[in-house]
Amino acid sequence: MNTSAVLREGEAGARRAARGSVVKGAARAGFTARGVIYLLVGVLALRIAFGRPGGEADRQGALGELARQPFGAVLLWALGVGLAGMALWRLSEAVFGAAGPEGRTAGKRLLALARCGFYSFVASSVLALAAGSGSGGGSSDRQSKDVTARLLHAPAGQWLVGAAGAGIIVAGVWIGGRAVTRAYHEKMRLGAMSRGVRRLVDVTGVGGGAARGLVFAGVGTFAVRAAVDYDPDHAKGLDDTLRSFAGTPAGPALLACVAAGLVLFGLFSFAMARWRRV
Repeated sequence: MNTSAVLREGEAGARRAARGSVVKGAARAGFTARGVIYLLVGVLALRIAFGRPGGEADRQGALGELARQPFGAVLLWALGVGLAGMALWRLSEAVFGAAGPEGRTAGKRLLALARCGFYSFVASSVLALAAGSGSGGGSSDRQSKDVTARLLHAPAGQWLVGAAGAGIIVAGVWIGGRAVTRAYHEKMRLGAMSRGVRRLVDVTGVGGGAARGLVFAGVGTFAVRAAVDYDPDHAKGLDDTLRSFAGTPAGPALLACVAAGLVLFGLFSFAMARWRRV
C-alpha cells in the first residue's frame, strides 16, 4: 500500500472517529447545556418583566442561579463539561467537515471554528467558576462596554464597532429568518418524531429562534449607536438589551414575549439534543 493510500485511509478513519458515538454524545451534551442557559436567562427575564426581583438576565445571571441551587457546584461542572462537548463537536466539524452536502465547504468550516472558539471560552469560564477560581466571565453589559471602549480607541475604531454591530444585526435577522422559515428541518431527524412532537418542536423552534434573532438585532443596534455617538456606554449586553424592550411603547409586555421566546429556545435546544443529525 503506497503512502497516499495510507494517508487517505488514515483520514477516513479520523473522519469516522469524529462522527462516532463520543463526538455525537459531546454534541448532544452541548445542546443540552445551551438549553439550560437559555431557559434560565428566559426565566430571569420573565421575572424582570413582571417586576419581580432577580439576577441579571444573561449567562452570568444564569450561572448564579445554578450556583445557588442544591449541589450547585456539581451542576456547574456538568454545564461546563457539556459546553466543552459542544466546542469539541464544532472543532471536529472545522477539521473534518459537518454533516450534509455543504458541510466541507470553507465557509462552513470557518463558521464551525468560530463557534468552537466561542464555546471553548464559555466552557472555560463556567469550569473556572465551578472550580471556585473564576466569576463566570462577568456581566454581559460590563463586557460589552469594555470591549467597545477598547475598540473605539483603536485605529478606525468607530468603523470597527459599527461594522461589528451591523454584522450582529445581520446575524439576528438571519437567525430569525431561518427560524420562521423552519430551515432547521434540514438538520433534524423529522422521521423519528410523531406528528404531535413535530408540532411542539416547531413551536419552540420558530418562537425561540425569532426571539433569539430579535435579541441579537437589539445588541447590534446598540453597538452601532455606540459607534455613531463614540460612546461605549451606549453598548449593551444581553441583560440591558432585554431590559430595553420594557422601555418601548409596548412596555413590559414586549419583554415578557421575548423572554418567553428565550425559554422556548431553551426547550428547542433540548429537542436539538435529541433529534438533530450530528
